[in-house]
Amino acid sequence: MIAFDRFTDALDYPMYVVTAEADGERAGCLVGFGSQCSMRPVRFMVWLSELNRTCRVASRAGRLAVHLLRRDQEELALVFGGETGDRTDKFAQVAWRAGPGGVPVLDEAPAWFTGRVVERFPGHGDHVGFLLAPEEVHHPADGNFPFLPLSAAIGIPPGHPVD
Repeated sequence: MIAFDRFTDALDYPMYVVTAEADGERAGCLVGFGSQCSMRPVRFMVWLSELNRTCRVASRAGRLAVHLLRRDQEELALVFGGETGDRTDKFAQVAWRAGPGGVPVLDEAPAWFTGRVVERFPGHGDHVGFLLAPEEVHHPADGNFPFLPLSAAIGIPPGHPVD
């Protein structure tokens, strides 16, 4: 699919940190596949790798939190993208608080929302989709900020292999 690779290489969409909590277990990961997918009702879809511990925790969670990072927050992205929760407690390395339903909310994230998991979709590939109904939303009052794009995160070695 080299032609498709060239198409997707032209995209520079935002990266997100998605966090989950279920049965006292917390997880979070850096995610590149996510987007609003409905206006009425408002819905957001995020896709998590089946290899990722976050996917396993999220499969039992009632809510997820989706965080946007600023372009200058590569270190925070590295914690959630370059480490695996199977070996590392990522939340011991960052400031966070329990949001609605106990879902971890990262204190340093300038924008985030928590969403109730409406439905889960097998991706018929290597990711599972989580359809979210946004509940609590936080965005800076001063408007837009330079978010962390794929191009800034592409060099982060994944905590789990992607192949």
